[in-house]
Amino acid sequence: MGINIASASTTVFVTTLVAIMVFVMPLVDWLVCRHLGLNLQDGVSENPKADALLQLRQVVLIGIFAIYLVAVSYLVFFSRDAHVDYLVHTAIYEGAASAINIDLGFVDFLISIFKNGVPETLSHIHILRPYQVAELYLNIMLFVPMGYLLPYTFEWFRDRVNVRPIVASFLASLLIENVQLVTKHGYYDLNDLINNTLGGFIGQMLFIMVAYVLTHPNWRHDSLAYLRWRFRAHRRTLYPFVKSIALPRTTILATDEEAVWGFYVTKLGFRLRKQTLPLDSVETGFMFELGKSEVVILCSNQLEELPVQYLTISAKHLPKIRERLVKSGIAVSSFEQDPFTSRRCLWFEGPDRVRVTIIEG
Repeated sequence: MGINIASASTTVFVTTLVAIMVFVMPLVDWLVCRHLGLNLQDGVSENPKADALLQLRQVVLIGIFAIYLVAVSYLVFFSRDAHVDYLVHTAIYEGAASAINIDLGFVDFLISIFKNGVPETLSHIHILRPYQVAELYLNIMLFVPMGYLLPYTFEWFRDRVNVRPIVASFLASLLIENVQLVTKHGYYDLNDLINNTLGGFIGQMLFIMVAYVLTHPNWRHDSLAYLRWRFRAHRRTLYPFVKSIALPRTTILATDEEAVWGFYVTKLGFRLRKQTLPLDSVETGFMFELGKSEVVILCSNQLEELPVQYLTISAKHLPKIRERLVKSGIAVSSFEQDPFTSRRCLWFEGPDRVRVTIIEG
């Protein structure tokens, strides 16, 4: 990509802007939203004008992202004159290798860190061409906002925050390199493609570690609970098919907490997302989660006869699911045809007269 660098002040300026965006912007956003009574976790907001204010917040974030895109466009296209020829550079990190000299080998470098300390080890690194090092650094920093602002601004990127931002950063960098080649404003450089993608990955990780943590104060508890569930769930019946199962939300009634836990968690592999116990009621509420499926169970803890209840989910790989259900000791039906969609399905009984139906989809 080849960013024009006037002086060391450019590096400091870019670094400062990225630091403000990564650390200051989410803090200000969180404080303002808390002051206005806005819920950033898709929950109920205290402010009666929350919908309008959240839309305004989204417009502001889109505006910030648009300003960033304009700045990138200026740096990579309009801040330079066109070349006479088409220029392509395919040698990976050739310039960086000649710009930095390290007296120690890789293994000796690691040993020196533990033996002599970091300051002494860093003294063996000699920068021969500061300009090339600064250019490499700025090419990485240029795309940190890309990986950070995409999930911060758009829900689609937040849904798969560990994959989509870095893929978008790679595609954006690939587009820039090709446009620079065609228009001759710059040159096609594989190093820039790698550095930009690395910057997008860093921004993506910073979003997870800073912005997400700030807006989700219970992240530590939720993460530990998720890891504990993940450690046990791989042995459960439905876990291998978690990505293909879809059930936004359903609510059923129950009478025995132990039976509920034994069936939905131990056998089927659902994860307890939240448990509630109202002070003025003996009824316990459970919300279980499996991928994108959520099941709310209201347990009365009293012996009573409940009506027949139905829990219907859709999933792929029905033969494998049926095989695992049988292995787990669950009496499951043979394949049938759903009368409403004509798709293949199977069903089995759960506690409290719950009939669980899985439709292939």
